Order: sequence, then structure tokens, then C-alpha cells
Amino acid sequence: FFFFLRLFLAWACGYVLFLSLWNGLFGGRGEFITLTFLFLGAGFVVVTGSSHLRRVRLTTDHVDSTALSNRHRRQYEVPLEASTAFDMLDAAVRELPGVEVITSARDSLQLRAKVPRLGSGSQPSDDWQKFQEFLGIRRNQIGITIMPNESTSSVTVVCEPENRAWLDWFLVDDATNLENANALSRAISRRVNTLRRSEAETIEETMKETATQKELAVAKLGLLHAQVEPHFLYNTLGSAKYLVKTDPDKAEAMLDNLILYLRNSLPRTEDVLATLGDELDRVHAYLEILRFRMGNRLQTHMDVADGARALPFPTMMLQTLVENAIKHGLEPKSGGGNIWLLARVQGGQQGEQLVVTVADDGLGMNTHNQGTGIGHANIRERLKLAFGDKAAFSIAANFPSGVAATITLPASRPATNATTATTATTPTEAA
Repeated sequence: FFFFLRLFLAWACGYVLFLSLWNGLFGGRGEFITLTFLFLGAGFVVVTGSSHLRRVRLTTDHVDSTALSNRHRRQYEVPLEASTAFDMLDAAVRELPGVEVITSARDSLQLRAKVPRLGSGSQPSDDWQKFQEFLGIRRNQIGITIMPNESTSSVTVVCEPENRAWLDWFLVDDATNLENANALSRAISRRVNTLRRSEAETIEETMKETATQKELAVAKLGLLHAQVEPHFLYNTLGSAKYLVKTDPDKAEAMLDNLILYLRNSLPRTEDVLATLGDELDRVHAYLEILRFRMGNRLQTHMDVADGARALPFPTMMLQTLVENAIKHGLEPKSGGGNIWLLARVQGGQQGEQLVVTVADDGLGMNTHNQGTGIGHANIRERLKLAFGDKAAFSIAANFPSGVAATITLPASRPATNATTATTATTPTEAA
């Protein structure tokens, strides 16, 4: 009612103005012509208003003053960064039917577009379209402004006729701007939902991949704990069998060390971290077994600071370094040599750190005994996965001969369980 009342009042004011001018020019003559304009104006209001009202009802579920307006403003909060939201809206505007002129300013985050009204074109199809073009309202225009926020973007969309605002009192847009505003709303909603589904699928795939990698890492770690080099086990049992006949006391001592070594090599549960003391006990048992075989060719030295044995330490990592030192440094050397295990706690910029060094005076690093590098690469990967940038692994030449390998890691339990972030390697893999 008020929509039609507004149109009638606007045209009535226009008619009164027209009548005043007519009387001033013609002195009240031409009553037929003035009445004709009166009826034509009333008919124009009824026809155009009814058409506009019908199209609004077809376009939207409810009819109110906002829906009946020629100009529409929509506000959206888009969960996207401003440049991404700009690209999304630019693509949405370009897909509007018949869009003609698009002006985009990425730096100022603004979009402008001209959209023809339904049924209009270069060749008007009826007199009403000619009249619209005569008044300069053949097209609608769309203005979009994006306001960047911290993690989202605020989008303002304005759809309005190309003509001046005062003409809205007399003319209607046949709900074309309402349709454009609804079309952009649907496009934004569809694109945001598509993006969310894509992100959800990516997160789900990542979680599945992470879970698979975690299960694989745990399985490999379990295999790593349970796996003992066959040759080492066979040689140890063979030596024990020989000593049973020749020196039962040494045979008993060797078997005790083998039992200790195997007990410390059993797989742990996923939530239990090894301590440096556990790893040192395993390494000590391993070196004691080798001493029966190498005799005086192997001399071991262990220097561990007070309190260091209770600190968490990645499983089998120390064992790998010791085996590399024996296999590539001391065994090939004719006279054998020494191996040192040093552990100390020192302060640093990232807090207290546990520093563990395995050094030998063997043949050192050369092309004949440097190995494949798999063991050292896996140590670096395990430290990175478990401790990030807070851990380090370095290898240097020892003086006067041999190699010194040092592991530095936080002197506290890491946030990520080391057992779940392990890239496993067998303890006997070559460095």
C-alpha cells in the first residue's frame, strides 16, 4: 500500500507541477490534454508498480519496503583473507548474466560493474525499453567494497540503478537489483561452502595421512626395538658356547650382558620415553659383549653428569652412534682403540640442554669407511620430528684421529612424543 501510495504521490506532485506550467503557458486551455496526462500517469503507476511487485514476490519469499526498493545493500563477513575474498568476488561478478563493464582495483579492494536489465540490449524490444534508455536507466550498477579484518573480510555489496536517486520516486527497476543482490549472495555462499568443503577434505586427508604415518612410525620403532643384528647375536652365542668350556665365569658374564642388552632392546609402549640411563645401560651391555671378542683392542670410557641419566632420550639413537663408531672406526683399525661416551647438561638461550657425545680414535672419516649416511640422516630426521629446531646433531673429526658425534636436545620431555615422530632405522645401519 505505501509502495503504491509513494508512487502516486510522486506522480501527483509531478502532475501538479506540469499543470501549473501548462496553465501558465496556455491559460488553462487544453483540459482534455491535461486529463489525458492524468490518466496516463495513473495507469503507468499501476502497471509498472504491479509488475515490480509481482517480480519481487517471485524473487523473494517476503515483501517489505527493503525488498521493494530499487537499491539494495548487503553486508557479509567472509572467512577469507582480503586478497582471496577479492578474487572470489571478482569471479562471482564476472559470472553474472550479461555483465558488461567491470572495473576492479585490487589495491583499494573495490569492484564496479555494469549489468543490463532483463530483456534490454542494443536493439530495444519494446517502447518501454526505449523509454528506459531515454531516461538513461537501461543498466544497473554493482559496487563492492572489501574491508580487511584480522582473519576475515567484511564485504559491502550495493546494487542500484544507473540513474540518479531522485528518479526512484517515479520509476521502478522491475526487481532487477534485488535479483542481482540475491545472485551475489548465492555466489558468495556457494564459493565459501566449496572452499570450506575443500579445506575439510584436505584436513581429513592430512589427518588420515598423519595417522597412517604415526602407525607406520610406531610399527617401525617396535621392529627397531625388537631387531638385533643376527651376526651379532650368533657371534655372541658362539663365543658364550666356547667360553662355557674354557672359562665358565666369562661365559656367565657374557650371557648376563646379553640378557641386559636384550631386555633394554624390548619395544616400549607408545607413551613411554626412554631415558639416557636406559640407553647407557644398553650401550654398556653391548660394549661389554664386544670386549670379550675384541679384548684389549677395545677400551671404553663413560663420563655422565649427575642427573643426566634420568633425562628423556630418543630410543636406540645412542646405540646407533656407538655401533657406527665400532663398525667403521675401531674394528677396521689394527690396534683397536678407545670409545668415549660423554653426557652433560648445560644452559643455553633455549634453556637447559642435554649434550651427549660419542667419540672414538679410530680410522676417522674417509671414503673407505664412511658408510651410506642412512643412520645419521635418520637421526637428524628423528630429532627434527621430535624436538623441531630445539635439537641438533653434529659430526666432527676427533683429535688426533677418529670421529666425534654430538646430539643436543632439550633437557626436558618434549611436547611431541618422540616415539610417535620416529623415522626408524635399524641400530646396525651404517652411518
